[in-house]
Amino acid sequence: MLPPRPLQAAVAMVAFTALLYVIEVVDAVGFHGQLDQYGVQPRSVPGLLGVVFSPLLHANYAHLASNTLPVLLFGFLAMAGGLAQWIAVTLTIWVVSGLGVWLTADAGSVTVGASGLAFGWLAFLLVRGLFNRSFKQIAVAAVLFFYWGSLLWGLLPGNPAISWQGHLFGALAGVLAAWLAARAGASTRTPTGTPRLPGRTTA
Repeated sequence: MLPPRPLQAAVAMVAFTALLYVIEVVDAVGFHGQLDQYGVQPRSVPGLLGVVFSPLLHANYAHLASNTLPVLLFGFLAMAGGLAQWIAVTLTIWVVSGLGVWLTADAGSVTVGASGLAFGWLAFLLVRGLFNRSFKQIAVAAVLFFYWGSLLWGLLPGNPAISWQGHLFGALAGVLAAWLAARAGASTRTPTGTPRLPGRTTA
């Protein structure tokens, strides 16, 4: 339910969020917002760089502030499976959401922001209990859905200034990551009640 090393998880998420603020300050003060051009630019080869840089960039301080609490909370809770799993989950969300935006966003647009990560972590937290068949994880998902379920409206087209594609593909990537994590966990467990003998496998 919670990270095995909560202090380490909290420090990691605070450090990541602080990095986002440092980048935004550098962009605003040193580059006058020009770093945002390195966001996702759909269906252009140079625009693929945005898959890497987009979650680190924000349109302004208000944009970053709106992402801060979801990034801190969902990122922290997503570390319940340990740091190694969190890195794998985060990379899956980071790449899939970015590529989804690159493939489907409006031509001429530039997408920046960490909301794809936030939606991915939220989706991961909402469905992991189903894949793991864990009542405790399902209970956590129910609480998150009660308090944060309204965010899922962001998966649908609405405000043209907000990338619903980033939200949608982030969420889909979170579901994919939860499924992959559950499969990886199942493959490392020996079936209960079935002894494993040298030189034999169990079915």
